[in-house]
Amino acid sequence: MTGTVQTQGSQSINYATVTWDQLHRDARLLATELMRKYRPFRGIVAITRGGLIPAAILGRELGCRLIESVSVVSYAGEEGTQQEPKLLKAPEAAGDGEGFLIVDDLVDSGVTARYVREMLPKAVFACLYAKPDGRPCADHFVTEVPQDTWVLFPWDMAPQFVAPLNRSHKA
Repeated sequence: MTGTVQTQGSQSINYATVTWDQLHRDARLLATELMRKYRPFRGIVAITRGGLIPAAILGRELGCRLIESVSVVSYAGEEGTQQEPKLLKAPEAAGDGEGFLIVDDLVDSGVTARYVREMLPKAVFACLYAKPDGRPCADHFVTEVPQDTWVLFPWDMAPQFVAPLNRSHKA
C-alpha cells in the first residue's frame, strides 16, 4: 500500500493506494490466518461491492464454493456522506451466519459492518483493511489504516464507463 498526500486549498487529504498484487497478497494472508483458526466455512457472504473481489479470492483459497452477497447502502454517493444503512439484498443462504464468513474490503466507520453482523450474528467477519473506528467490528483484518486516509482500490483507479443514473431523468 502506497501513501500520498494531496492538497486541496488549505486542506490535505491522505490516500493509500492498493494495487491488484497487494490486494491479492493481503487476501491470501487473510486466508492463511482464517484456515489456522477455523474449520472450513460453509459459505462466504460478500458485502457488495467492495467485498466481492476479496470474497472471490478467499473462496478460492479456502476451497469454499458457496458465495452469497449482501447489498447495503450506507453512503450517499461516492463522496462519503454517511447515512442510515439500507438493505438492498439480503444474504438468504446464510441464515443466522453460522458457519459463514462475512467479507469486505475495508471497515471504515463500522456502520455497514455492525448492520450486517446484526443480520448474521453467528458469522465471522473479516476484511483486508480496517480503520480505527471500524476495527472493533472485524474479527480479522490484515492492515490497519489511519482514520483520515482514503483507500484507493484497484477498481477505483480506472474511469467508469457507465455514468451514474440521473434519477430525475425519465426514459
